[in-house]
Amino acid sequence: MTATSDILVIGGGIAGISAAAELSADARVTVLETEEAIGYHSSGRSAAIFIRNYGNATLRALNAVAEPVLKEPAGISENSLLSPRGELMIANEDELEALESYLEGAEGMERISPDEAVILVPILRREKIAAAAIERNAQDIDVDRMLQGYARLLRKRDGKIITNAPARNITFSKGLWSVETPAGNFQAPILINAAGAWADNVAEMAGVRKVGLSPMRRSAILLPSPPDHDITNWPLFVTASEQWYAKPEAGKLFVSPADEDPVEPHDAWPDDMVMAEGLDRFEKAVTVPVTRVEKSWAGLRSFVADRTPVVGFDAKADGFFWLAGQGGYGMQTAPALASLTAALCLEKSSALSPNIISALSPARFSSRK
Repeated sequence: MTATSDILVIGGGIAGISAAAELSADARVTVLETEEAIGYHSSGRSAAIFIRNYGNATLRALNAVAEPVLKEPAGISENSLLSPRGELMIANEDELEALESYLEGAEGMERISPDEAVILVPILRREKIAAAAIERNAQDIDVDRMLQGYARLLRKRDGKIITNAPARNITFSKGLWSVETPAGNFQAPILINAAGAWADNVAEMAGVRKVGLSPMRRSAILLPSPPDHDITNWPLFVTASEQWYAKPEAGKLFVSPADEDPVEPHDAWPDDMVMAEGLDRFEKAVTVPVTRVEKSWAGLRSFVADRTPVVGFDAKADGFFWLAGQGGYGMQTAPALASLTAALCLEKSSALSPNIISALSPARFSSRK
């Protein structure tokens, strides 16, 4: 037996689940997830922060559309998915140009003095800071509540999530995409490729040209809270050239080396040398030593060359829809991209401008070989 839907989604991360939930209001949707649970890879390893000014101009436009949904997630959660955090950006003398570049076009960013930066995060070395700025409205995202809320909404609308269902074969015939998995065979006229780091692999299996996706490893480390400091209300703090960043996390200090090492799609794990080098950079910027690592992990952030997500129907493959390349912006842009996916698949209007939709479209790769 082959199960038929209006739309098949490959990938049960936040991109696939949120898009499926939006689509299921008007279509029969089935999500196929390789792992035994949704959100296993990048979505479950997110830094869980909403930063309004994070990313290029296209991403900032997506952030603006997503923020109201995250604040008032009707149908997803009874309460806001956001809570106060703030983002403090610091720069040494060599990073002043990077700070100025980030501030260009930024909204809600406030320049502050190095002394004010140290008041906000007392472990920072004052002598290392040449300039600083803060986005006070940056906020933590409750990523698990967000993912599970979208999944509940999808199921409430009779959508289906099939786990342990890696695609083994994908074909297109007579207007239908067919996907063979160990959990059964599925078909639909529209196939959404939301496979994260594996999106190019899925395209290749389907006979569709790749978009040049590059998975990049990003590591995370959990340290004990610095002694004699209440870190509860500290902002996320990051260097202007993103040499590392840190934030409070459940009473501990979350630190990332901000690594972007190209890797093949896989169940990511941290590299000891990368972590050691990142912690050394962090330790040189603060007044407290790193005494021990309590936990470490890694995830994959996948980008195309212009570091802008790829969202829309493939120009040369009927019914094949790209929802990929979210990089490190997947959680905070998910509501906007889910809404756009629904609009494009169901031929409805979008809150995004035509210029933004065009910037996201896979049509920009139509000349690729």
